[in-house]
Amino acid sequence: RVVAAAGAEGVGDVGVVFLSGGVGKRMGAGMPKQYIKLLGREIALHALEAFLDCDVKEIVIVCAEEWRSVFEGYLAKRGTVKPVIKYTSGGKERQDSVKNGLDKLTTEFAAVHDCARPLVTKAEIDLVIADARRHGAALLAVRTKATIKRASDGKGDEAMVGDTLDRNQMWEAQTPQVVRCSLLRQGFDHAAKHGLAVTDDVSLV
Repeated sequence: RVVAAAGAEGVGDVGVVFLSGGVGKRMGAGMPKQYIKLLGREIALHALEAFLDCDVKEIVIVCAEEWRSVFEGYLAKRGTVKPVIKYTSGGKERQDSVKNGLDKLTTEFAAVHDCARPLVTKAEIDLVIADARRHGAALLAVRTKATIKRASDGKGDEAMVGDTLDRNQMWEAQTPQVVRCSLLRQGFDHAAKHGLAVTDDVSLV
């Protein structure tokens, strides 16, 4: 995986918006997928551990009240951690949940992470943060391996192949996505004003 910068250098501190409010409907597991256990530990906790090892000031865990005990119990057993841990509830859509978490941050940068991505490493997080400090925003991304077709309208609900996109120019956006908080707040204001819906955070800036 590589880090893709997205468009002033400073020493600013970093807070994490840790998204754990999804309900996991597509998984069909009867519970949110981030709370399924992997190697004896909830998926969300694997992701959280990576951020606890990083030099971040605070972590806002965005989750439903009924699942907060998963984090509280784990952190109590783990002992003292460096970041300040905060909680807030999720929103109707992903961007609403991010906004709720952002409202709790006091830091210069926000690192937004989907907790259902447990394989992120400290090294990857550190790289994204470093690039965000240089460019104002950055994200983790991987090159697309699949061939991507752009569809055009056919008859009725039938989709027709419009064209084939150049795979060499395609990247799959992942998280964390790290953005200067002032830029992200401006992006949310713009999205609210114009009724925009986005599925990742750098799209707002």
